This record gives sequence, structure tokens and C-alpha cells, in this order.
Amino acid sequence: MFWLKKAVTYCLMPLPATLALLVGGFFLARSEKHRRLGRFLSFVGILVLLITSHRQVGLHLLAPLENQYPAIPEFTKSTAIPPVLAACEYIVVLGGGHADMLGLPASSKLSPYALSRMTEGVRIARALPNAKLITLGPGRPGQDTHAHVLATAAISLGIDSHRIIENSLGRDTEGEAVALREIIGEAPFALVTSAWHMPRSMGLMRKAGLNPVACPTDYQAQANQTFNLNDWLWGIDGLERSSWAIYEHLGTFWSELRGKI
Repeated sequence: MFWLKKAVTYCLMPLPATLALLVGGFFLARSEKHRRLGRFLSFVGILVLLITSHRQVGLHLLAPLENQYPAIPEFTKSTAIPPVLAACEYIVVLGGGHADMLGLPASSKLSPYALSRMTEGVRIARALPNAKLITLGPGRPGQDTHAHVLATAAISLGIDSHRIIENSLGRDTEGEAVALREIIGEAPFALVTSAWHMPRSMGLMRKAGLNPVACPTDYQAQANQTFNLNDWLWGIDGLERSSWAIYEHLGTFWSELRGKI
């Protein structure tokens, strides 16, 4: 079921869906009997690509997800740590992927999403010196787990290894929520993940009986405050934002369908 879910979700992403429509349309258009259908599919494929790769579309699809939970503000001497955050006994950093490349430090192995999450986790860990840092994420056979790569990066950024708990049991956010329940029970914890992934993550964690405090990071829907022509053009970043938004909505729908949120 896990891999079937991944396969179906992948096929519904804008780029794979567009390629499928264009390839299918190309071959059907070569047939006299299905020429009109082939042209229609090709037109739909091009239209989907144009819409989802536009930067304004990506921003407007992703921003509602990112705006549901506010970011944790800067910690300064004149500003007290928010009480709800100060009460956290753990800091949980959700996985975001890494590359198994020899010779690179752990921080360079992390994907941009994972690096942003780890950086925020370390920032909060420094503000909460008594809290444990939990890293999550599985790994390929014979390779370091993602939890271990995250932990190594945290150590290189100054976090004491004795404060870190690695857990690689969960294959996705739902599985990570179940694994966390066994470690921390109902203790309050700071949940660190990408802002666009936070709404679904909070729903899954709460449904699992956990007590998370949202600490979003890795904001992608950052529009310029003044007019900028580039914001109204097409780009790979627009396609990426649209893809993440669609991915999250599909994930939320699947979780709600199964009563996990």
C-alpha cells in the first residue's frame, strides 16, 4: 500500500502528468481514428504545464498551506521564549531527504528542505538547552539512515550528541507519528518541518495522540512586497511550488479518507 500510494501520487504530479498527456497525445494523434483525441490530450498537457509552472499559480497554491501556522520569532535577550515553546521537552525534526555521497559533510548531503529543517531545529535546541532533539527518517540498505545524517549535521552545528535521539522506523509522516508516540508519549514537543508540510503533519501528530507545537520553516511561497516582473513569468520554481501544494493536498485527502487526520 505504501508504494502504491507513492506511485499514484507521483503520477498525479504536474510534470509526470503533463509528460503522460503529451506522449499519449502524440501517439494517438498519429492514428487517423484517434487523431482528435490525441490533439486534445496534447493541448491539455501543454495547458497543465503552462498553468502549474506560472509563478503566481505556485505562490497562490502554496501560500495558504504556509500561512496556517506562524513561524517561531527570533530569540533575543529582550524577548522571552513563547511559553508554549518553553514547555517543550523534545524537538522533533521531520526528515526531508539526503544524498548518499562519500566525502561530503552531513550538512552538504541534506536536501535543501532537510537542511532548512535541521537549521531551525538547531536554533530551537540552543534556545531550549534541556530539550532532547529527535531526528527522523529511514535509509537505504547498507547506507546511513536519514535520521543519522540529520543527527550528524546537528552535532557539526554544535549540538551535544547526548541530547540527540535517532529514530528511523517511520517511512512517512504517518509512520513517524506512530514511532514518536512510543518515544515521547504525551509530552509537549516542538515539531519542525517545512511550512507547507506543517498542516498535514500537525493533523497526523494530533490524531496519533501527540502534543506538538508547530515550528515551521523552509518557506517557499515568498512573494516580493513590490511589483517584480519575474513574479509574473513562468519558471521551474513555480512548477515546484505547485507540485508541493498538490502533493500536500493529495496527502491530506488520503489521510482524511482513512481517518488519520
